[in-house]
Amino acid sequence: MPTAVSLFTGCGGSDAGLVKAGFDVLMANDVLPYARDVYLANHPDTDYHLGDVSKIKSFPSAELLVGCYPCQGFSQGGARDADRNINFLYLEFLRALRQIGPKAFIVENVSGMRRSTYKHLLDDQIAKFSTAGKYGYSVKAELLNAQDFGVPQERKRILIVGIRNDLRAEYHFPTPTHGEGRKRLVTIEDTLTGMPDWPMGEFCEDPFHWYYLSRNRRRDWNETAKTIVSHMRHMPLHPISPSLRRIHTDKWEFESDGPARRFSYREAARLQGFGKRFKFPDSEASSLAMRYRVVGNAVPPPLFRAVAQALPDVWG
Repeated sequence: MPTAVSLFTGCGGSDAGLVKAGFDVLMANDVLPYARDVYLANHPDTDYHLGDVSKIKSFPSAELLVGCYPCQGFSQGGARDADRNINFLYLEFLRALRQIGPKAFIVENVSGMRRSTYKHLLDDQIAKFSTAGKYGYSVKAELLNAQDFGVPQERKRILIVGIRNDLRAEYHFPTPTHGEGRKRLVTIEDTLTGMPDWPMGEFCEDPFHWYYLSRNRRRDWNETAKTIVSHMRHMPLHPISPSLRRIHTDKWEFESDGPARRFSYREAARLQGFGKRFKFPDSEASSLAMRYRVVGNAVPPPLFRAVAQALPDVWG
């Protein structure tokens, strides 16, 4: 079984995908205590390092290195600022890449990194990763949509994959398995059928303020969900809610006065592609907002599994 080290891991979406792809995750890392709690409730055998990755002085040897460094500086839903320190956490990933020298690596980040304001940072990552270590890496980047790989959610992400040059192997991104001409997209109904309509205490009940209603936050049962976000007040609407109609630019309103709610954190986890047995432990850090946060920050496991399974067989 090939081994992996995971950085900026969160609650383990990437690693759930790696496990399904046949990898043994030796070590994981994040700064959020509740992300650690959720991770270990579902993957108790991994050595999870809680804290700033810059404080980790040495990493275990592994054949694969993965990283999903925070994306708020690039995200459409975050504070977009090309100069924020958070945008340069890839340099810590680079440090681990140089130290470990794995046979391959995978990085995931938001689609906003491709915009002109940030493209120099994407280019710098590819350039630095390409020359890392003794041999350097053959690096490819591609924009993938999670719904094309069986995730019941429209979620576009950049994946960066590198194969060590001395292995003389080439990486090809996975071909979509769902969508037009393939398997039908997995819908909200497929995913949430059987779950309670009003799981009290598990969804955000804050008012729908003007910013929330500046766009259409709802999709129907027979569609994939809008992107699951980390801020509970911005979570998309459950289709049990009334439809929204557009009043004018940046203003929408409910078509009726019927009850409306956002997805619960458990529903959000299902829509991210976590399984029915995924656990949310109770702990001092397990506020409702934090449960939403760790789910929204996660990588959809089926997407990461597809990317990892497409790696060439260089593990022998």
